[in-house]
Amino acid sequence: MAGHETHYTLPRAAFDKPVKILIVVAPYYKDIADNLVAGAKAEIEAAGGTWDLVEVPGALELPTAIGIAERLSNFDGYVALGCVIRGETTHYDTVCNDSSRAISMLGLQGLCIGNGILTVENRPQAEVRADPAGQNKGGGAAAAALHLVALARKWGTASKGVGFKPASDDYRLAGSTKGTPSA
Repeated sequence: MAGHETHYTLPRAAFDKPVKILIVVAPYYKDIADNLVAGAKAEIEAAGGTWDLVEVPGALELPTAIGIAERLSNFDGYVALGCVIRGETTHYDTVCNDSSRAISMLGLQGLCIGNGILTVENRPQAEVRADPAGQNKGGGAAAAALHLVALARKWGTASKGVGFKPASDDYRLAGSTKGTPSA
């Protein structure tokens, strides 16, 4: 059973300057969402960061809210939190797949997002995963976002001696007379 396995956890991300994270939560199952948020807040604060919190109606709206915040605000990273419990219809599959896919697409565009959307079969599974004293998936999602922010800052500032630089106009035109098209 996965709940009894031991997993490696990366050391907490460290920052030279403050980090600001937006926690976006879908509180459809309010008690579960509150536990996820508590875990996320604690992890962000432990790393010396600050956070803002917004609520959206459901898991499908989480990526949209993150996309809006990225365009209109100044957050370093994002934590998406919510819970989807399997029901009697295929709506569960749609919500799980589409919310996860949209968050992944935002991540591939360069956003630093920790995905803490629980996708479970029943309420007891969600309660165990959301509990900050248990599996603490909210804290884990915040830790993931913080690690991505740390990587973005590291790679965003390392510009000397890394990668290729485009040739200057003078270099490209050295073989031809400026202003004269080359054959």
